[in-house]
Amino acid sequence: MATNATKPPEPFLTRTWDYITDTQIWKSIFRHGMPSTSRNRVLVVMTNVFLHLHPVKIRKSGVRLKFTWCMGGLTFFLFLVETFTGLLLMFYYRPTVAYAYMDIIDLAEQVPLGIMREIHRWGAHAMVITVWLHMFRVFMTGSYKPPREFNWNVGVILLVLTLLLSFTGYLLPWDQLAIWAITVGSNMARATPLLGYEGPGAQLLALGDVKMVHAGSDARFALLGGRFVGEGALLRFYVLHCVGIPLIAGILMAVHFWRVRKDGGISGPV
Repeated sequence: MATNATKPPEPFLTRTWDYITDTQIWKSIFRHGMPSTSRNRVLVVMTNVFLHLHPVKIRKSGVRLKFTWCMGGLTFFLFLVETFTGLLLMFYYRPTVAYAYMDIIDLAEQVPLGIMREIHRWGAHAMVITVWLHMFRVFMTGSYKPPREFNWNVGVILLVLTLLLSFTGYLLPWDQLAIWAITVGSNMARATPLLGYEGPGAQLLALGDVKMVHAGSDARFALLGGRFVGEGALLRFYVLHCVGIPLIAGILMAVHFWRVRKDGGISGPV
């Protein structure tokens, strides 16, 4: 006499996984099922901010090393390296005239993993080089042409921010080389058009005999927080280097990557 076959019980992990994926919390985070069907595979890509940055398909020439040089990716990788090592350095560095130089010496000789400072320093030099090479590649391959002209301008701003990151970080060791380099560099701000008291157009911004732009209110004064390189300049450069400029650069990088995706990916060879 035949008996009804009994269905074997599901494993504990399977039942637990089904219970978790059926909860409202899970469904509020993941609004699609597992990528087992064509529709769910598309939804996985379209609803994931990281996967959505990458197109479903790209040109074969877009991944050729001899065409892209991977300079854009290397620049972003070095930015991540600079962010990580910079966060570690912030635990030990104090942006004051009394301690800045000694903290730099201790980072090299006393602090565990003091090599992070050297990685941060050489990574900054490498990032400036890769940004220039990336811009050179983009120009030589005509990737600045329509419809990519907006993203080209975003890239130019990122280039300027990279140079400003290098410039503001130069003062932080607070040695003689850094102080005098920033002194010479910041003196150039006196010649800024309209905003520098020695620059062209500064004489036009006056109310009678009262100058609107002078040595105590021009671009150099705003950059240093005073008339000379001192405690105010060190603190101001520290905040710009660690918070202000990286935050703006990070936002523009997200826009930059998004525009590459929306403009059809990496441009083909001209």
